[in-house]
Amino acid sequence: MSAAEPDLDHVAACPICAVAPEPVIPAPPDARLMLSLPSAHCAACISTVEAALLAHPGVRSARVNLTLKRVSVAAEAAVTAADLAQVLESVGYEAHELDPGLLSSTETDRQGRELLMRLGVAFFAMMNIMLLSVAVWSGAEAATRDLFHWISATIAIPTVIFVGQPFFRPAWASLRVGRLGMDVPISLALILASSISLYETMHSGEKAYFDAAVMLAFFLLLGRYLDHRSRALARSAAEELAALEVPRAIVLVDGAEVLRPLAEVARGDLVLVRPGGRMPVDGVVMTGSSEVDRGLLTGESLPVFAGPGTQVSAGEVNLTGPLTLRVTAAGRDSSLHRMADLVAVAESAKTRYTTLAERAARFYSPMVHLLSFSAFGFWMWKTGGDVRFAINISAAVLIITCPCALGLAVPAVVTAASGKLFRKGVLIKNGTALERLAQVDTVVFDKTGTLTMGMPEPAGFGDIPAAEMAVAVALARGSSHPLARALARLDVAAAAVTDIREVPGYGMEGRLAGQVVRLGRAAWVGAEPVAMTATYLGWGGATRAFTFADQIRPGAEAAIAELKAQGKAIKLLSGDTEAAVSVMAQRLGITDWVAGALPAEKAALVRGLAEAGHKVLMVGDGLNDTAALAAAHVSISPATALDASRVASDIVLLGRDMSAIGDAARISRQATRRMVENFGISAAYNVIAVPLALMGSATPLAAALAMSLSSITVSLNALRLR
Repeated sequence: MSAAEPDLDHVAACPICAVAPEPVIPAPPDARLMLSLPSAHCAACISTVEAALLAHPGVRSARVNLTLKRVSVAAEAAVTAADLAQVLESVGYEAHELDPGLLSSTETDRQGRELLMRLGVAFFAMMNIMLLSVAVWSGAEAATRDLFHWISATIAIPTVIFVGQPFFRPAWASLRVGRLGMDVPISLALILASSISLYETMHSGEKAYFDAAVMLAFFLLLGRYLDHRSRALARSAAEELAALEVPRAIVLVDGAEVLRPLAEVARGDLVLVRPGGRMPVDGVVMTGSSEVDRGLLTGESLPVFAGPGTQVSAGEVNLTGPLTLRVTAAGRDSSLHRMADLVAVAESAKTRYTTLAERAARFYSPMVHLLSFSAFGFWMWKTGGDVRFAINISAAVLIITCPCALGLAVPAVVTAASGKLFRKGVLIKNGTALERLAQVDTVVFDKTGTLTMGMPEPAGFGDIPAAEMAVAVALARGSSHPLARALARLDVAAAAVTDIREVPGYGMEGRLAGQVVRLGRAAWVGAEPVAMTATYLGWGGATRAFTFADQIRPGAEAAIAELKAQGKAIKLLSGDTEAAVSVMAQRLGITDWVAGALPAEKAALVRGLAEAGHKVLMVGDGLNDTAALAAAHVSISPATALDASRVASDIVLLGRDMSAIGDAARISRQATRRMVENFGISAAYNVIAVPLALMGSATPLAAALAMSLSSITVSLNALRLR
């Protein structure tokens, strides 16, 4: 092994990854390319994106899914993901390639549509049966009454069988394993109400309760649908991380470039990564020099130099020059997949959290069955074996104790609170997030891209001569470096610099009036480094530092002040340098901060706080925050965060303003109080209604009406949040 080839066994790849623009790699013939669109947010975005893509040569179709913030593109083989990303960037949209083969199958919300469809069927049937019941209540007798009952049965029986499937299937599954879930009493109530009504109809009975059965099904489905919508279960963040991996790599075989799927790239292969591309593998740079953006990986504000011997990780961004890597890990062994494993472990831990409703159900379901069977046994003994009367009372007890109000107690509140927060720019993704947010006592913030905008802003340019500004802007407009782009945005006329070229890893160079001018690293231009983030101009033997500061996100100070006022501890956790983190902490009044934290260290710190008994809210935006977001008790990401970070989070800030975090914390406590009040309403209702049913004073129809009244009361109490 030559001295230029480091020992691969001793290279430890960074256990994390980042996302950035795509490498220039051709797609398979007629491939369906998938790109994420983090900044898409409205119907106008759909038309703009689709029109821009369809105008690109070789694109056959483009379809935007606004909910998932993705666009699927069918294109010819010559069209690359990088081409499409550039097209979208030209119309103002950031885009990242996703691997369609690694995405989960949750492209469509089948469960939500199924519940909504069954809810509509139940409502339609309930209204029609109620019309028939009015005629019976108005005095219809004999044959007329029987006819109306049979018509009601014709509507109700198929309806109950169809709309009751979301309850019947789980009930049967729980009974098969010897467990009494919440769906068992619901299913028994639906079956008994329908069966008794059919029996009464067959024997020309005066009373039938088909309206009670369908009304019961409707309110139960309403609670189930509200629960489903409020939870808005996201796809697995681990799958999303895997989908962000570069699906193909350019492998050098005997000097020739061969495009291979990532699964066919092996340890020891040579891989070419062009400027602007993401690293598809973990590896060591063999030839070439460039700058690598690790901002989303480590939280560092500036790119780092990469030359022969430098180790890089999957997902880092090659900015300025082509690099040839010797692969140390690829595919499932890469840092990206190790990150996905960390997130998957954290997610599984979070799912063990149980809601207030689930905890109440542990005691509720057995009690319901005990009361119903006790009522049946007592009235069988009391009436001397009148099965018909005993079953009626048993069914009334089941219906009147049916956990409809209990089922609505949480989702009704979550839906009302979510609507209020949505109007404030806060999207609640998980049904348990509000309950968990109300318990938080410690808030951990990431810095770059979270408390700050993640974009360098010129600072202290006022005393720089106009001639030097013009030269710096001329050089900057030829570079993709973040500091150069910040300079290039200035409204300054560029000097007539010629022969401009980029020296990968160092900066830009050109000629002005026969003199060499340079813009880049301090050592390269011969400047003395300053303590702030800066790029340096070298011209005619003199140097000038152009300093930059990261802009604080709007509302950050207000959010921190509000959280402190609520008695919460605030911690700043960043992968950036100590100097940058110290300055930011001082500006925001945060005394507890940590700099230079790697992603695994962030997750470990959050877990350590949890083990110490703290309930942690993590606020972050990058892939380096994903494991910490998933490990926290509850987590928040801004809308500008990458897909994987938003998926790992429970709450998303839709706007740039962070002040809504304080509002969310306050409203979450109010919502929890409403949930507890709803359980109290449900309990008080049962204390009054159950004895009436046990004494035989409530028919199944009266029980259904009482149950509906309790559900409406719970819903109205939830609406007080608005």
